[in-house]
Formats: sequence, C-alpha cells, structure tokens
Amino acid sequence: MTNSRSAFGLQAGFTFLLAIGTAPALFAQDAQNYIVQFRAGVTPAARRAAVGNAGARARVVYNGVSAVSVRVPNDRALRALQGRADVLAVVPDRAVFADQASNARAGGKPGGGGGGTTQTVPAGVVRVGVPRAGSDGSGVGVAIVDTGVDLAHADLPGTIDAYSAFGPSCMDDEGHGTHVAGIVAARDNTRDVIGVAPAAQLYCVKVLDSTGSGSDESLMAGLDWVLANHDLVSPAIRVINMSLGRPGTVDDNPAMRDLFAALDAAGVLVVASAGNDPAADAGGEIPAAYPRVAAVASTTAVNGSNQCRFLSGAIAADTASYFTTDGVKVLISAPGEEREDVSRACTIQSTGILSLNRGGGTTRMSGTSMSSPHVAGIAARYFQQNAAYSPGDVRGWIVTGASRPGVAPLNSPSSAYTFDGVREGVAQAP
Repeated sequence: MTNSRSAFGLQAGFTFLLAIGTAPALFAQDAQNYIVQFRAGVTPAARRAAVGNAGARARVVYNGVSAVSVRVPNDRALRALQGRADVLAVVPDRAVFADQASNARAGGKPGGGGGGTTQTVPAGVVRVGVPRAGSDGSGVGVAIVDTGVDLAHADLPGTIDAYSAFGPSCMDDEGHGTHVAGIVAARDNTRDVIGVAPAAQLYCVKVLDSTGSGSDESLMAGLDWVLANHDLVSPAIRVINMSLGRPGTVDDNPAMRDLFAALDAAGVLVVASAGNDPAADAGGEIPAAYPRVAAVASTTAVNGSNQCRFLSGAIAADTASYFTTDGVKVLISAPGEEREDVSRACTIQSTGILSLNRGGGTTRMSGTSMSSPHVAGIAARYFQQNAAYSPGDVRGWIVTGASRPGVAPLNSPSSAYTFDGVREGVAQAP
C-alpha cells in the first residue's frame, strides 16, 4: 500500500497527512484538565492538598518536577489555583498524538505482511548502518514512549513492561509503538526484520491510547517514571524515543519543559520526531522544539521511480520526504520512508519503512515517527561505545558523523516542501 500526493501541487487522490497535533473532534482537548506548576520545594503531599483546597481534583502528582495534573470543575476553582502564591503556572492539558502519516500502513496481517522465518534488513537500517558486533546497542536501555509495544511479538523478546498511563499493561493496542520499537531493536535472529540496535534493552512506556492519542498529562507521567527509574533498572535507560507531539511553544507548559531538562541533566537523551506537516516549522512542534531534544526529520532511504513526463528524473535516496516538517531545530535527518515513486498522474507515492506489526509479522508505515527511532538506535550504539558519554556528547557525535552534510537532504519536488537553508545530513551509526 502506498500514499500519494501531487509533486506539483495538483489534486492528489486523497489527503495524505495528519498533521502533528491535529485532532478530530472526538479527541478535542478537555478544557477542564490543567497542568499546575508549583514553586520548587512544595512537597507532593502539599501540592495535592493545595489542589483539593482550591476545589479541584489531583490526577497525577509528579515527582521529577513540582507539578500536578488536575481536573478543574469550574472557573471558581481555576481562579483559586491561579491565585495561590505557591503556584507559578496553570496551563491547559494539551492533546498529544502519534506522529505518523495517515494512510501509511501496508501488509499488516498478523503473522504476515512480509514477516516470517527469513530475516530482512530494512532499507532504513542499511542506510544508517547495519549493526555489527560491538555496535549493536548491547548494554543500553531504550525507552519507547508511545502507544505501547506488542510484548508477545516474536521479534521483540525481553521487552520490559515498564509503565502505562492507560490501564495495567503496556501492551500495544494501536500498533504504532510496536512498529517504532522494531526499528530501534528488532532482534537479530532468523525472522521478520532487524533493528538499528538489536541488542539494546527496550522498556515499554505507554503514554498514548488505542487511538494514538494522549496529552501532556500522560506524556509527563511516562517521562516522570523514566526520570525516577532510569538508573535503577539494568541496563540503565540512556535513550528515549518519542515519535509523537503537538503544536506549541517551549514555554506553553513550563513544568513539562523542566521535565525534559531534568532528563537531559540525568544523562538520558531524548530523540523525537520533527512532525509531519511540511508547512510547519519544528520550532513550533513539541517536544521537537525543546532545547537538548534531538529532533529528526524524514528522508527517503533508496531511489524511487518516475513515470511523470513533467518531472525530470526519479526521487533519489536522501531526498526530504514530502510530508516532513523541517526547521533549524532539526538536529539530523533519517529514513522515514523507504522510497517515493512518482506516478504517471504526477503524484508522489510513499512506500513505508518495513518494521514490526502488532500481532506478529511485519508492516510498513511512513512518517517522521519512523525517522526518529533510526536515530534512537544510533544513539544507543554511541552509548555502547562509551557509557560516560553525556546526551550532549551523543548529539554532537550524531551531527559530526552525519552522511552527506551540506548535500542531503535533497529538495523534495513537492510544492508543499520548504527548505530551511540547512542540509544537516543523514544520520549514520558508529
């Protein structure tokens, strides 16, 4: 199954993109849910009591930052919270979504879809660097902060059910997180596919529900668990992959911004997708816009084909995906789709990245959701080289180790694509 869009702004066969953070009415933000940031030093018990005294209900009391998510029943309770001397900010609990291009699934039959007893090395893994002995992620923990992971998938044995904001289990009930996890660390065995860092230890952190939806509240809860436990588990969590996001600014939820800063200070590198809206800028996408987050844009992995007489040549490997968000906040690019072909009708058709399917076997998906886990696997391989590396060290190595910097990503022929002036290159594993 492929996706199509006109390379020249013509009418496409269907709408391809679900822009990051664009929610149908069913998933509209609940205006009565808020994140309340208290002054530093206010204890969790005191925060809970303060919320109750204001007439609101505490939902999640965070430990890594001085904050609480709350349910506010009326304006009177909201004003009471805003008027407290120990409260720094009261902000809406904004909706967060999986950062996957719509209509981007293919071959998704349980136990099938290209899966089976013959292992495939996906084109994205080939492009960023096939794992080898000594560079396979061994001894490094990677948290998959997503819709969960299929804990029963034969190509993800040993994945740890770490945390769920939706029920007692981290089991994936949507499929997005399983696909992402496979890109990071599908095992090197005789079946399905191999990931970028197949020997890494995966920790499942479920912050999105069966519709691929969550909020700042659930995202912060998952990150709060990682911050509290990253060095208590073995191997320690050094990398977080977040193929999700929403529109926003770095200051629209100060408590969440501070939580990301705390993770970085604790030695945990956050890798995030840049977004799937080519008209947007990664500086307006959360968490991609946060300082010290490694934001990843999408490219093609291999050359495509071209049947359009108005386009000269095919869409080459390392071309910016027509759906990718770009901007100066982007650290690096990586494959978010296998290829783009141009049809006789001059529409771009995307072939997604081959990875794991919820329920078994493999499937294909496209999006910056798929580019981010390539870089998360690369980061695990850097931390394997030297456990003393800081997140800043690894971000630096990813930049200096890029393939074709100054040349790639190549410009997309799509009229929707806007070049930001920086060709950061395609990520390469050490």
